[in-house]
Amino acid sequence: MTARSRWRYFTRNALTGAVLHPALPLAEVEFGAELNGPGSLSATLSPRWVKANTSTLQPGLAEIYAEADGMLRWGGLIWTVDPQDQEYRIEAASWSSYLNRRHDHHGNLDGRAPYVYQDPCVIIRDIWAYAQGQPDGNLGVVVDATTSNAKAGTPAEPWRSYWYETPVLGDLMDNLVDEDAAAPQYTNLCSYQANGTIRKRLALGYPRLGARRTDISFRSGVNIVSAPEVTYSADEYANVIIATGSGEGSSTRFAVDPVRDGRLRLEHVLALPTVNGVDVLGRRAAAERKRRQVMGEVTEITIRDHPHAPLGSWQIGDDVQVSVHNAWTSWSGWCRIIADAYRPSTHPDQATLTLRRADAYSYGAAS
Repeated sequence: MTARSRWRYFTRNALTGAVLHPALPLAEVEFGAELNGPGSLSATLSPRWVKANTSTLQPGLAEIYAEADGMLRWGGLIWTVDPQDQEYRIEAASWSSYLNRRHDHHGNLDGRAPYVYQDPCVIIRDIWAYAQGQPDGNLGVVVDATTSNAKAGTPAEPWRSYWYETPVLGDLMDNLVDEDAAAPQYTNLCSYQANGTIRKRLALGYPRLGARRTDISFRSGVNIVSAPEVTYSADEYANVIIATGSGEGSSTRFAVDPVRDGRLRLEHVLALPTVNGVDVLGRRAAAERKRRQVMGEVTEITIRDHPHAPLGSWQIGDDVQVSVHNAWTSWSGWCRIIADAYRPSTHPDQATLTLRRADAYSYGAAS
């Protein structure tokens, strides 16, 4: 299947949903999603085409979508159309980027705050409700009904938003999520619905986004295109973990998990200020020590469309088994997908994935 027949790009009016152009002749296309961020799209068009179709690419109004095989793979808002040399470059970002251009000018999200011991997922939904409740502000994004055990705000310091600081809504949301801690996580998605309309979604996950996948895998000689680099570094290695928990000064919770493994003693401090129990602190220290004793990490792979993992079969946040074999090393482990990137103009049947070792994450008791 050719790149032209497989991939289609189109634009819509963000307020009305009207199609502005059904098939943009884009070149140098690259797009992808990310964990706790909007992801991005970039592409180029010929100046002659742009000059004749200016209404289809209005920054701050036009949505742009990438479709393959009848499925939406990416959607977002065009923010920049910039002439460079002999071409126009388009820059777009997905739905959460919209909140970076919106402010809380009422204060406390127009009466929804302050919050005490509130679920951050609730606050995130309230942020979007506030943004989309203003005139000409309804982007039509649906936020997942996910709930979490995390808490925001205390009686002494409630979660507030002050109008005179004109806080950026995107900053308010991003301060409520965390890639590494037991906090909600998000990514941006879009899909066709049964009636043909487009659903724009902020996917919320707790205690994690994504899942451990046993139905797909990435392997050298199967669907990994070229042998990726496997990094071995003692910078992240440790055989002694010094863990600190809640409390101050001499009352700070404290645990040490050492092991003698025939290597030079290398220590790492694990700060967990919200952990109150010494037993929990000890378990976290032991888990961190076991993780840091294992060297080797694959941070990026390029894969081809294959029955082992068809393009688009994964989601941001998924853990997938990765096996790399080349002339220098053999490495296998569970890796978490934290971003993906497609380049249909040059490699229509491939995707590049940004990875992090799955054992780098601790999701707490809820996982």
